[in-house]
Amino acid sequence: MNKQNSHINDDLLVKHMLGEATANEEAVVASWIDESETNRKYYNDFKLVWDNSKKLAAKSTIDENAAWVRFQQRVEAEKPATKIIPLGRRFNWMRVAAILVLIVGGVWMANYFVLGTTSTLQANNEVRTETLPDGTIVTLNKGAVLKFNSRMSGDTRKVTLEGEAFFDVTPDKNKPFLITADNAVIKVVGTSFNVKTTEEKTEVIVETGVVEVRKEANAVTVKPKEKATVLQSSAVPMKEAVDDVLYNYYRTKELVCNNTPLWRLVDVLNDAYNVNITINDARLKDMPITTTFKNESLDNILDVISQTLNVRVEKNGKNIVLR
Repeated sequence: MNKQNSHINDDLLVKHMLGEATANEEAVVASWIDESETNRKYYNDFKLVWDNSKKLAAKSTIDENAAWVRFQQRVEAEKPATKIIPLGRRFNWMRVAAILVLIVGGVWMANYFVLGTTSTLQANNEVRTETLPDGTIVTLNKGAVLKFNSRMSGDTRKVTLEGEAFFDVTPDKNKPFLITADNAVIKVVGTSFNVKTTEEKTEVIVETGVVEVRKEANAVTVKPKEKATVLQSSAVPMKEAVDDVLYNYYRTKELVCNNTPLWRLVDVLNDAYNVNITINDARLKDMPITTTFKNESLDNILDVISQTLNVRVEKNGKNIVLR
C-alpha cells in the first residue's frame, strides 16, 4: 500500500489498528478519513485486510524473526526512494507490519495466479472480436462491454454483458458458460448465439446448439432460428421464431432482406447508423422488401427503400421520416 497524502502513511494506520497511536495521531487518522470518499474506501480496505490477516496470522507458521529481517532488508534496499518519518521508539507494530506484508502478499498472489482477476473488453466506436481464455470467440457490437475472470476459474465460465455481442462458445460439458445480461442469465455448453440488451429488454437469438434463457425461476430453451426475449416488465421469458438474419449486420457488414417487413429493417437501421427513423403511415410498416445491402451508406439504403416501396424520405439531421 502506498502513502495516500502528506498527512498520513500506512505506518500510522498500523499503529491505529494496534491501538498504539497517540491522541494526536488518532485525530490525524480521523481527519484524514473524513477528507474524501477515496480516503474512507482506502481505510476500509486496509482494515479488512488487517482483520483477515490477523485471522491468518493465528494459523501462520511464519518465523517472525526471519520475516522481520526480510522486511528490514526490503526497507534498506528502498531507502533512497523512501521518506522515513521519525516516530521515536521502535514499536513492536513494525514486526507485525512485516508479517502482514508477507501474509497479504501471499493472499494477493494466490488470488492473482489461482483465482484470476476481472478483465474488461469494451468495443467503443468499433466492432471488436476477441478470444476469451477458454477459447470462446466473442464479437462485441459498438459500445458493448464484457467482463469476465481472466482465468475463468470455478465450476462455470461466467461473463457479464452490457450491449450487444455474438458468442461462439467452446464446448465444455463439465463447465457451462453463463452470461449475465441485465436481469437475464443465459446458460450454454457449446453453441453460437447473439445477445442484445437494452433498457427495456434482453434478446437472445440462437444460430447453433441449444441455449437456456432464465429470469429468476422462469426459463425457456431456445434452439436455432428461435429468439428469447426477457422484458423488464415481465418475469417470464418469451420465445418465438426468427425469420431473418438482420441481427448479424455488425459482424457480416450485410443487411439481408427476404420479404422483410419495413418496420424490421428500420429497427436495425436505427441501431446500425445511430439515427431515428420513423414510419409516418401505418400502412407502410408491414410492406415487404427483398434485397441485400453490402456495407452501404445510409443514404444509399434510403434511396433503395424510396424507389422500391415508393415512399418519400424526409431528413432532419438524425431524425428521418418515411411517408
